[in-house]
Amino acid sequence: MREAGRITARAHAAMREALRPGITTLELDKIAETVIRDHGATPCFLGYAPGNHRPYPATINASINDELVHGVPRADRVVQEGDIISLDTACFYQGFVGDAAFTYAVGEVKPAARRLIQACEGALEAAIAASKVGAMVSDVARVTERYAAKLGYSVAREYTGHGVGRQMHEPPQVPNWWPSKQRAAQGWEDYELQVGMTYAIEPMLIAGRSELYEDETDGWTVRTRDRSLCAHCEHTIAITADGPMILTLL
Repeated sequence: MREAGRITARAHAAMREALRPGITTLELDKIAETVIRDHGATPCFLGYAPGNHRPYPATINASINDELVHGVPRADRVVQEGDIISLDTACFYQGFVGDAAFTYAVGEVKPAARRLIQACEGALEAAIAASKVGAMVSDVARVTERYAAKLGYSVAREYTGHGVGRQMHEPPQVPNWWPSKQRAAQGWEDYELQVGMTYAIEPMLIAGRSELYEDETDGWTVRTRDRSLCAHCEHTIAITADGPMILTLL
């Protein structure tokens, strides 16, 4: 998993280096796919088809401004100066998965946009720090929610982090919030964190209200209903006796 994480990190590094006004999201997708395949791995997202969704057609999610997650790369989607873009990708390497996402500023962005990105990164750091042996998944979720609320942001409630191992999505779900009473309909189960557990933490912060919708034009892209900016950051981590280990670093 550590090597799968490194390959995912290399794909992000290549996209970050190439990111500039005028590049298309499809070009970014091809960059990530090339890095992943050149290192002997395969893209997790390509062909992914959960539930009734049509198969996902790309290696990355490229979600711009009011798009929270699952933005489908396109040749006609050009990144503009002042945009913020969330890039998410994952790979399979020798039977294991690495999954990571980051939100990047494109050129000069407004101060509010930069603060949102910094808040999302801070929420991720706080959630990772809370991922210690003996803590509960609900503790990690509450840390994320409190961190965001303290800075005036909403969190995505319908979308969560998740276990990662031999599959991209495994138990447990790792939400960005936790209800005061367990909601059985949501399917969340609280777990005590133990040595050897691996999961992806992915704070999703929204500058406005938390209501979302899925764009019918592609059946994948998730947007904020009030068109407010949003940011998404994610690392795959392992729980160790010495504390959390980030697997998706170079």
